[in-house]
Amino acid sequence: MIARVPHLATSPAAVSPPTWVLRIDTDEAEGMRLAREADALLELAPMAIGCYEIQTATPSWRPGQWVLEFCLEDEAGLDLAREFIAAQLGTARAGAAELTEVAAADWIARSLEGLAPVRAGRFWLHGQHDRELRRHHDVALEIEAALAFGTGHHGTTRGCLMMFDGVLKTRWPRHVLDVGTGTGVLAIAAAKVLRRRVVAGDIDPIAAKVACANVALNGVGPWVRVVAAAGVDHPALRGAAPYDLIFANILARPLRRMAADLALVCTLHGQIIVSGLLAGDVAGVLSAFRWQGFHLARRLDVEGWATLLLQRVDT
Repeated sequence: MIARVPHLATSPAAVSPPTWVLRIDTDEAEGMRLAREADALLELAPMAIGCYEIQTATPSWRPGQWVLEFCLEDEAGLDLAREFIAAQLGTARAGAAELTEVAAADWIARSLEGLAPVRAGRFWLHGQHDRELRRHHDVALEIEAALAFGTGHHGTTRGCLMMFDGVLKTRWPRHVLDVGTGTGVLAIAAAKVLRRRVVAGDIDPIAAKVACANVALNGVGPWVRVVAAAGVDHPALRGAAPYDLIFANILARPLRRMAADLALVCTLHGQIIVSGLLAGDVAGVLSAFRWQGFHLARRLDVEGWATLLLQRVDT
């Protein structure tokens, strides 16, 4: 049996369920480069892109075997992925790519089978089957496999939770916004600890529905409102502003574009926790937020992903 260990997934944001998976053999350096360059495709078709190291017990396995994988929703996305591979690696490599049809309801559930609970500071994320393992002082977050990103096993989500845990040691936020909420992990965590109103949004309506279900599952319905929204472009998100803590676990490019909008809904002394960043993305994101009056208060790296705590500076 093959175990796939994720090292890079260029779309931490929620995506619609794929019907196709296109895979091509590669090595670490080539796969990481291509996954980053393929990020532009995410704006043209619903897809997620990942690069994985292959590990298997068979005699044919050798160290350094990697796979570049495109999870695709429709034929337009499939054509874009094939064109990208052909342009980067040639038609022969593109023709050798393996195409698999996937049942939409199964792809994330299968990938999460057997995953152990995750601890991130005071937070403990688990599935239903591990519910009885909770400790008395844990802030337990129950998140099941679903058609949206954000189980807590990804380094970006863990980084945000660990950063939030650090924030709580020095201050107690009063108004919280979670942009790109995915399965709602960060919004649920904030509501469980603060017992205050939290507003969350995701551009994907499927993710918003999943987040609502998880909010109910975790018993924080009175405190969390989830809406389908692009960025902060929704009356519920703008109407509850300003926020003294904002989560934005998305991607470098949308973070740079959204810097001004997030600044508009942030309080004078507010903080923003951003993630979804590789090391090479940090400088560009920091530059965009410096123009809006924020400085880097803390950086945390988890599994190759950078999480930043941005503090608004008095002007």
